[in-house]
Amino acid sequence: QVHLVESGGGLVQAGDSLRLSCEASERTDTGDVMGWFRQAPGQEREFVAAIRWSDGQTFFGSSVKGRSTISGDNVKSTVYLEVNNLSPEDTVVYCCAGDPPTSGPYHTPQRWRDWGRGTRVTVST
Repeated sequence: QVHLVESGGGLVQAGDSLRLSCEASERTDTGDVMGWFRQAPGQEREFVAAIRWSDGQTFFGSSVKGRSTISGDNVKSTVYLEVNNLSPEDTVVYCCAGDPPTSGPYHTPQRWRDWGRGTRVTVST
């Protein structure tokens, strides 16, 4: 199993942007897709974004669509998430994930094999 390590969380102001990073501990077998979920206390994991290395397509969940970018480096098994115009509703733990079935769908967390421990983002007003 691949270990994923996130970084870039912390305290930010409403309206700010943030950039999260995720790096796989192993350079192989990270699968064709890497992505991000987020989870608020007491709630289910929510799909945020995914990138499919084979064709470069990106996918976004409704909570960040239109104000986020996912990118990365397949060779380095690294994926980045940038979210703009943050609000207090974005105060959650963001988790990196990898290796779902390549054809998708990607919004179901149970279909993803690899997970990071998460990085907490707190948005203050």
